[in-house]
Amino acid sequence: MITLFTIGFTKKSAEIFFGLLRKNNVKKLVDVRISNSSQLAGFAKGKDLEFFVKEICHVPYQHITDFAPTKELLDKWHKQEVTWEEYVVIYNSLLKERGVLRKYGVNQFDGACFLCSEETPDNCHRRLLAEFMKKHSAEDVRIVHLM
Repeated sequence: MITLFTIGFTKKSAEIFFGLLRKNNVKKLVDVRISNSSQLAGFAKGKDLEFFVKEICHVPYQHITDFAPTKELLDKWHKQEVTWEEYVVIYNSLLKERGVLRKYGVNQFDGACFLCSEETPDNCHRRLLAEFMKKHSAEDVRIVHLM
């Protein structure tokens, strides 16, 4: 069985965030944000996060923008120009168009954790990505949301 983890960094201290990764034996942190360099990200800025996760958790960091929604889709969601249901359809279509399963597969993400900024997975593309991989994989996939 393949295990996919997801985590958001908003409203988490560095201690809690890295503690969750270590406690769950995450094998790789995969950043699925379109941009990982926002000054508002604190310890979760790309280069800093890559350093911290390597030093604290001893695992690699990977930033895969193919897993991120487009800036236009994010803007429409934040401006409430699309419903969550519409967002889900558009995002899943993007994953299909980009051929993410063919390009990346699922096996290389066993034990990996998909990272985004949202506090919870409820209305976040990291959850949708994990569910997409589970649905379209021939493998048994278990999804664990780290809170």
